[in-house]
Amino acid sequence: MVETGSKDRRTRHRQEEQITKSSGNVFADLGLSDADELAAKVDLARTIRQLVEKRGLSQREAAPIVGVTQPELSHLWQRRLDGFSIERLCRMLTALDQDVRIVVQPKARSPWAAGQREESCRRRGLRPGPRPRSDS
Repeated sequence: MVETGSKDRRTRHRQEEQITKSSGNVFADLGLSDADELAAKVDLARTIRQLVEKRGLSQREAAPIVGVTQPELSHLWQRRLDGFSIERLCRMLTALDQDVRIVVQPKARSPWAAGQREESCRRRGLRPGPRPRSDS
């Protein structure tokens, strides 16, 4: 049987694919305007699900505890979070005996940026000094 070249096309296609490193927030990578809010909601929803499962509760048993209906909890399980605000998800966590805190702090420098700075200093024959503090 004669090869039609499909293997060559697959190989060529793989070589043409570009891999882009994620920023850590898939919603931001997709260019969504509310990416940070969506990421926070997914994290909160995941924690709620883990706590309910850790207690061995069904959705039906957990729903009245967290103050929602079973169908709403099902939506949460499926990551369909349109009807859930961050505040509402925090109330659900509080109902599960969790202490919810919002932390505000300076953004961490990415390890990549720090490595670039140190490499840049080495190329110029300098020693990288202490990182600048952000006390403001």
